[in-house]
Amino acid sequence: MIESHPHPRARSSLTTGLIAWSLALCFASSAWSGTETAVFNSPVSEHEWTLSQLNPALPSDWDAYDFLVLEFRASSSQRFELGLRTSRGLISKKIHPFANVWVRASVPLRFFRQGLGDGVDLAATVNQPRNSYWINIEGGGNGPTDAVLGLSAVMRYPVGSPTLEIRSVTLSKTDPGDAILDGNPLVDEFGQYTHADWPGKAHSAAELREAWAAEDAALASQPIPSESAFGGFENTHARATGFFRVEKKVGGRWWLVTPDGHLFYSAGVNGVGPVSSTRTAGREAMFSVIPTSIVGPGNPLGPVFQQTSFYSVNLGMRYGADWQERWAEETARRFSAWGLNTAGGTRLSENGQHVPYVLMLRDWQTGPAIMGLPDVYAGNFEGLVQAAAYRQLAPRAGDPWMVGYFIGNEPPWPGREGQFVDLLLSGPATQVQARLKAWLAGGDTPERRKQFVLDAFSHYLAVINVAVKRADPNHLNLGIRFGGSPPDDVIRLARGFDVYSFNKYRYAVPSGYLDHLYSLVGLPMLIGEFHIGVPGRGMAPGLVQAMNQAERGVAYRYYVEQAASHPAVIGTHWFAWLDEPVTGRSDGENYNIGWIDVTDRPYPELVEAAKATHARLYGVHSGKVAPFNQIPRASDVGTPADASQLGVPAIQ
Repeated sequence: MIESHPHPRARSSLTTGLIAWSLALCFASSAWSGTETAVFNSPVSEHEWTLSQLNPALPSDWDAYDFLVLEFRASSSQRFELGLRTSRGLISKKIHPFANVWVRASVPLRFFRQGLGDGVDLAATVNQPRNSYWINIEGGGNGPTDAVLGLSAVMRYPVGSPTLEIRSVTLSKTDPGDAILDGNPLVDEFGQYTHADWPGKAHSAAELREAWAAEDAALASQPIPSESAFGGFENTHARATGFFRVEKKVGGRWWLVTPDGHLFYSAGVNGVGPVSSTRTAGREAMFSVIPTSIVGPGNPLGPVFQQTSFYSVNLGMRYGADWQERWAEETARRFSAWGLNTAGGTRLSENGQHVPYVLMLRDWQTGPAIMGLPDVYAGNFEGLVQAAAYRQLAPRAGDPWMVGYFIGNEPPWPGREGQFVDLLLSGPATQVQARLKAWLAGGDTPERRKQFVLDAFSHYLAVINVAVKRADPNHLNLGIRFGGSPPDDVIRLARGFDVYSFNKYRYAVPSGYLDHLYSLVGLPMLIGEFHIGVPGRGMAPGLVQAMNQAERGVAYRYYVEQAASHPAVIGTHWFAWLDEPVTGRSDGENYNIGWIDVTDRPYPELVEAAKATHARLYGVHSGKVAPFNQIPRASDVGTPADASQLGVPAIQ
């Protein structure tokens, strides 16, 4: 249920049935003024309005228009689903608002009419940046807009009874532009959201320096964990080869093995780096200050300051001219103190002590690509792939601190092979297109289309797998980090890997799903991405939500220990090290999912929970200790049985 406070002359409400909709339309007020307010206060809160309630001048046929233009104010940065109720059913997309400001949101109607487009990976496919909000278009379906009956707003598992006020709804054939109508600037000098407060929010540079000094002192007093040189479990022994490898031990349990011969379970974080940029060009009024310089070398502010990294600016204030080197040392110290043992994307070290790391390989393109898949039959494909493999791996082939490498991330085409073929046929002439046309000459059916894409992908993997082992025979091929739940026939193509990796955003990965994956691939498995976030500090909660920072710590323990209890899982990697910018990264995404905030301060609730879990990982993964079993709370009005009930995109 949702409490609603519409204008007194517009109190008609709707049910989901078409008969109720017809009655509501008959009795809706013919005039409208004021503001519609929805209060979200139940596990699945929804409100619906007829077009007459919102604007009596709105037509039901929207085909001549390209933009739905709303003026609204949300009290929370928690996402809500904006729905178009049509004669054929409901179409909805997820809106991620800025909190406590009036905005004009010019929402492209193509997102409701069309299916997903041609993105290089899942995030690029489903996230769409805008200037006064951002939108996720993956779920909610699509369809015609020639018979629109009204709008709806749904919020799942709201935190703190948030509200949504709507004061204007119109249609436009051209884009009137998004705008912050009341509330600029949104971001203060430290990169924090101005229209929210929270314990520990920085109000001065002096406060930050005091907090940084306190953390330095605390880290200096931390006991050194009992582990081997490479972070393995000290009292375990296996064959040492000088590089990380995998081994199945007693009881059918898979482990990573360190270069010096100790068992190792990878508790990692990816996205580790000193830069986190957000676009400033065209949005200057959103920022109290736009930094144009930074202490020391490097230029994280972007070309001609089209973007800025407030995190980097804060690091410059904390560490001075050598901020990048000192950041790396501090991050390595944090990893050690918190029990983290794998960094994604960078090699960290402090006083000669390194942190094991994993690498994401890229640059397999040979020209135009469709849904991230290049022309795999081009005459120069194998040569270009081999050159890219040598360029990225040869300098690291002798590095014992590198655990392994991923060859890709979240291909977006599984389940969309028919659309892939349509895009390929309508694109430029290529060798893969020529092969496709010859193949379809023998019959154009959904099954044959799918088989062609699977064969092309299998060839793609085979070429890359040969190239990377030729360039670097020492390190583990961790495979592609598959996203969502690919069909079995896609998963079976994951041959040639040393480890099967996948990203899974849930409270926990069901053991039955892990069993099924293992039955298909027979390989040790690594979870390459997961996270749990909180709606707050002006940021959205991420793909899986906890109601507050304490529950986020509970959620970390639950996810990691449940995964570690499975005999084939050898690691879990959190996304990401740092909160995303409050005004969004390049695709608009602005999740509160970091171990560290924009002012370079950790979230203590997550850190303390993680330390407790990391101390238990050997016992849990060896089957000697039962995994942590407390289910985290999603909100103050209920907790879902699993994260799929939180509005997590089905593609994940």
